[in-house]
Amino acid sequence: MHIAEGVLSLPVLATGAAGAIAGIAIGLKKMDMETVPRAGIVSAALFVASLIHVNLGATSVHLVLNGIGGLLLGFCLFPAYVVALFLQAVLFQFGGIVVLGVNTCTMAFSGVLGGLMGRYILRVGWSPWLAGATAGAVGVMGAALFTATALAASGEAFFTSARLILIAHVPIIAIEASVGAFIMMYVARVMPFVVEGMKR
Repeated sequence: MHIAEGVLSLPVLATGAAGAIAGIAIGLKKMDMETVPRAGIVSAALFVASLIHVNLGATSVHLVLNGIGGLLLGFCLFPAYVVALFLQAVLFQFGGIVVLGVNTCTMAFSGVLGGLMGRYILRVGWSPWLAGATAGAVGVMGAALFTATALAASGEAFFTSARLILIAHVPIIAIEASVGAFIMMYVARVMPFVVEGMKR
């Protein structure tokens, strides 16, 4: 769901950059030595997941995994995401440096929201698979909404692209929910202490 360079208006770029800087600062403050390896694994997964993508107007459609990332990392998802997106921009010209703040903000913030909902589900005692499915679905739904909003706010020329983004991600929501449920069932089985940590 990378937005390309030269598409967004200056106010949207500035807002996205400010949001990304705030999120990264909070994430780095919350990150401890126990979280660093998990953040590295999530960052690598985010990097790989979006390499296979389909271009759609001024953006693209691909697996996101931001919701499960938010469930595993919380606000530490912001630094993990900015590293993955920066490397993609430099190595493969996906997205770009100028739109790095907006891309980070739209993906990471929606992932954190999905993660918070997933953690609430765990705290009330419901199944880890439901937490993973909810986080996955909410994460990609939020990312599609925020990306479409960023495009629409940059001018009427991008209204069609914004609508296409929302429509194209309907099947992705179902896929992300399934992937999130599978990942959380696996984590609950092999690393139950991680799931317990999410309940706090």
